[in-house]
Amino acid sequence: MEGQPVRAADVMGFLAPRLPGDRMSVLRFAALAFALAVLPAGAQTIKLGELNSYKVFPSFLEPYKNGMTLALDEINAAGGVLGRKLEIVIRDDNGTPGDAVRVAEELLSREKVTMLMGTFASNVGLAVADLARQRKVPFLASEPLTDKIVWDNGNKYTYRLRASTFMQTAMLVPEAAKLGKKRWVIIYPNYEYGQSATAAFKKQLNAMQSGGLEFIEIAVPLGKIDPGPVVQAALDAKPDAIFSSLFGPDLARFVREGQLRGLFKDRVVFNLLGGEPEYLDPLKDEAPVGWYVTGYPWDSIATPEHKKFKDAYMARFNDYPRLGSVVGYSAVVAAAAAIRKAGSTDPEKIVAALSGLSFTSPFGPVTFRPIDHQSTMGAYVGRTAVKDGKGTMVDWKYADGKDYQPEDSVVRSMRPPER
Repeated sequence: MEGQPVRAADVMGFLAPRLPGDRMSVLRFAALAFALAVLPAGAQTIKLGELNSYKVFPSFLEPYKNGMTLALDEINAAGGVLGRKLEIVIRDDNGTPGDAVRVAEELLSREKVTMLMGTFASNVGLAVADLARQRKVPFLASEPLTDKIVWDNGNKYTYRLRASTFMQTAMLVPEAAKLGKKRWVIIYPNYEYGQSATAAFKKQLNAMQSGGLEFIEIAVPLGKIDPGPVVQAALDAKPDAIFSSLFGPDLARFVREGQLRGLFKDRVVFNLLGGEPEYLDPLKDEAPVGWYVTGYPWDSIATPEHKKFKDAYMARFNDYPRLGSVVGYSAVVAAAAAIRKAGSTDPEKIVAALSGLSFTSPFGPVTFRPIDHQSTMGAYVGRTAVKDGKGTMVDWKYADGKDYQPEDSVVRSMRPPER
């Protein structure tokens, strides 16, 4: 009857008298698939297309996936969004822009996802952001930190969740300027994120500390650091201080070699991301002491939002959260909030809803700034220490992202018109 949903039982009831028994098992599945395909929209799930470098960066992205799972369970248990369950369709992008664009196209064309989200490496995030612009679909970039994704290459369809390289650098530079060090060695992974972090550090320190600054740059291939020559080059430069944006296995190898050769003795070290448990935990009691870092002191944050998240996460996974857990959880909560605010799965309405959207993360309230689509999610800033045989953060504070952005006029000069 017109306007009424077709049920699998109705289809089977029609087919059964007409089919030999040995064909029924094959057609049973076909009938069910047909019935599901014509179900009214309200009975179908809303699909989020998530792509990320799970095999390349497992230390961050396995906890990230757990965080997504927790948020998805909570949202669906509460009734879903717009009366429908959420579903996350996950693909691995292998950490390369080409593969990322390919799987993003698959998510859009084959899986019919409502929006794209995810990515880790900055160059991968930029590639997917450009695809989102071309395909006119919302893309919530959860993890890539490059400034270009919201400024130089910013577009109408892309929003970014985590604090950018500019923001996290701005959280550290005031302490660096207070120390008055003149000769800096900068060690960074030689791709978009590391290059962006290096440029931000030099620009911001020059603006805050007048005269006589020297920067010696040492670029290393991502994931392939040869720590001996890198540490020796840093020693040969005789720096007053070190700024690093290394992370993951590269950071661990650099720390061990640097400690062995005395690179850090009587030298100040600043490291973006160096306080994240993903990168501190593998070092155990070899973790550096006294470094200035951004990170996540998960075991000592006592805010109501974080306690609720931490308790639920530990109950669900019998493990403590990492920063990736917070990012994955927050990305799904933000996506659900955008669809709820839009009142629709229409891409243009979701993009409009993301502008100025506010939601509550484990770090507290977060808003997506209309001017550049950057969220105000902040980061924890402090110093590294070793406690009970493992690395941790001490003397930390939460740096709210809204306080670490350039003036609006500067943002407008860097970001192209909406396209």
